[in-house]
Amino acid sequence: MRCWIGSVALLVSSLGMAAEEVAAEEPGVGPSGEGGEGLVRSPASGEAIIILDPIVVGATRIGLNPFDLPVAIDIIGAPQIQDQAPQVRVSEVLNRVPGTVVTHRGSFAQEEQIMIRGFGGRSQFGTRGVKLIADGIPASTPDGQGGPGLFDLGSARDIEVMRGAFSALYGNHAGGVVQILTEDGPPRPTVSVRAMGGSDATWIQGVKLGGEVGSLNAILDTYRFETDGYRDWSNARKEQLNAKVRWRLESGADVSLVVNQLNQPQSLDPLGLSAEQVAENRRQAQPVARTFRTGRSLDNLQAGLRYEQSVSARDSLQIVGYVGSRSNEQFLAIPLGAQNAITASGGVSAFDRHFHGGSLWWSHENTLAGGPLSLILGGEYETAQEDRKGYRNDLGVRGALKRDEANQVTSRGLFVQSLWRFAPRWSFDSGVRYTQVVFDSRDRFICTPEWVTAPGMGPDRCSGSTQPITQTNLNPDDSGRRTYDAWTPVLGLVYRATPSMNLYANLGRTFETPTFGELAYRPDGRPGLNLGLRPALSQHYEVGMKLTMGSDSLLNLAVFRIDTDDELTVATNQGGRATYQNAPASRRQGAELRFDTAWAQGFAATLAATYIDARFTAAFPTCTGTPCRTLPPLLNQAEVRSGNRIPGVPPYTLFGELSYAHEPTGFMGALDVYAQGKVDVDDLNSAFAGAYWTLNLRGGFRQHWGPWEVSQFLRVENLLDRDYIGAVITNDINGRSFAPAAGTTVLFGLTASYVF
Repeated sequence: MRCWIGSVALLVSSLGMAAEEVAAEEPGVGPSGEGGEGLVRSPASGEAIIILDPIVVGATRIGLNPFDLPVAIDIIGAPQIQDQAPQVRVSEVLNRVPGTVVTHRGSFAQEEQIMIRGFGGRSQFGTRGVKLIADGIPASTPDGQGGPGLFDLGSARDIEVMRGAFSALYGNHAGGVVQILTEDGPPRPTVSVRAMGGSDATWIQGVKLGGEVGSLNAILDTYRFETDGYRDWSNARKEQLNAKVRWRLESGADVSLVVNQLNQPQSLDPLGLSAEQVAENRRQAQPVARTFRTGRSLDNLQAGLRYEQSVSARDSLQIVGYVGSRSNEQFLAIPLGAQNAITASGGVSAFDRHFHGGSLWWSHENTLAGGPLSLILGGEYETAQEDRKGYRNDLGVRGALKRDEANQVTSRGLFVQSLWRFAPRWSFDSGVRYTQVVFDSRDRFICTPEWVTAPGMGPDRCSGSTQPITQTNLNPDDSGRRTYDAWTPVLGLVYRATPSMNLYANLGRTFETPTFGELAYRPDGRPGLNLGLRPALSQHYEVGMKLTMGSDSLLNLAVFRIDTDDELTVATNQGGRATYQNAPASRRQGAELRFDTAWAQGFAATLAATYIDARFTAAFPTCTGTPCRTLPPLLNQAEVRSGNRIPGVPPYTLFGELSYAHEPTGFMGALDVYAQGKVDVDDLNSAFAGAYWTLNLRGGFRQHWGPWEVSQFLRVENLLDRDYIGAVITNDINGRSFAPAAGTTVLFGLTASYVF
């Protein structure tokens, strides 16, 4: 608390000095109310004044333009997402957001990993520590496991990325919120087709259609993606559909229905390589990948309904409900001997999951002490039920049952937040949330001398094992239940130092529970859930500046520090199966900068830079073998020193882009560079993936012929064919920690649209 008070005092002191410098200056026309990232000139006088385009962010729930918020938040618009791009992976666009890193292992068997301010680096698949939302529907499960593969980029209006303390108002996660919003259909009925092809037998075909008739607006986007992959054994196919229908009722209510379907019938997984294997042949698959036919199949279907209604001049209501299902089967490279143990869960993991939830917000506008006051009260409910099974992986064939359980995780949250403009130059944001997350697992795979629910080949055998069941060699009832809960407050202050500069500060607390996958296994190899895991609690502190320069440039700067107790980290990791433990404490501190500018003659530039120092701040033991042994003579632990870097987190990233558009010819193109610092691969900091930079180029033309619009483009990634590691697998026991990125890749694209 003293640190929070000290941070606020420091900010107030600096704001006071700024106030003295502009005491004689009255607020003029500036970026307030609604706005976004673009800058324009006054059409009346031609004089350069600061007016932002009408873009309002929804990630904070209180709709304002990012310039007026006490939080680091960036918006990526549809042109950056869709133009001259594959529109398949979020890594195509999120690298232009400071504080954000997206990695993929060159395989669609493992969804992309999004890290915000160093949270999420422990994830072995998908995204953790970051809340994902698609059109108001969570793309993260109630336990915090997220899948950005659900995001449909072909119909995205924009992507909002909020970092830091204010994400506390969204519950169970630590780093931030990534929200994608589907665009509305165009005013006139329009159909658009796209076709792309390129390196590694990559093919993309898509169709988008939409329009508006009376009070009904609709859009639908669907596409098919397939590739052989850069590395051996990385073939993949992805099919996705996203549709939105929006009604504007006579009462003034707005109703939206969103349906999203994702199908990945078979994505092969080449697994990570050792440093020696990378040097030998970076395109190879780990040999055991072919032996066990590692890969994943996935099917996801979900639908959501959103109702928004103004109930008075000062009050409005929003109700969201959703339902969905998800099926997943993954083949892992677990040695046959290890699978034979009675307590082993096999080498094939499969589940069928059904989920539903909803939220209710009430918004109220009023005044307090003469200043405008916005107030939001709300609640959220999410639940997911799954039947999870494990089977033997008999050299790529699903074998005998090894695991059978019914799991349920439920999250409930209540929150209140407010925005009070208590003085002409000042605004105060605050909020608090209570979140409860309940895990419940019912074991249906029991093999004891007294009770066998999964019989094997003999009277004293368990399914999938040749070992006899005895009093010391058994698989007991591993059912369990665990409840986590926390209050997470947040405070923010904005001071308009000049019409073109806002200074802000915020502080808050977030909490992050382990996921069901992280609770599933114990580091010591004993049966049962890892219910001893504690939630990570983080204290966030941030100060920043938002500055418009002239009519065509915008600069955002943020400095932050995050102190975490009970950091969740990987304890053991082998063959694609990981266990987890708590590290006592960690600290993340750094700075973020984003600069956007537009020049005459069609030139524009973007710069996004991040520095982060992410370290453990207390020593703790980690495992050097599987299972983890804590007592001699089989002891296989080592000490992680205080001051070691948190694995998976690069100390710096840099994105820069120079673009050019020539309207008479319809030409558009850009050259961008991305650089990243070295990344440690384990808690011991015993090895690392080296720093790298890449150069990327894109360009093409657009033509208009009556109702037709046609565009062609060429995109070249890694133009200089540099060798680098695209992602790391943290704390892998066998040292197979490296996922090489592709060399130079080329993609050609053609899009044709017709307006009726």
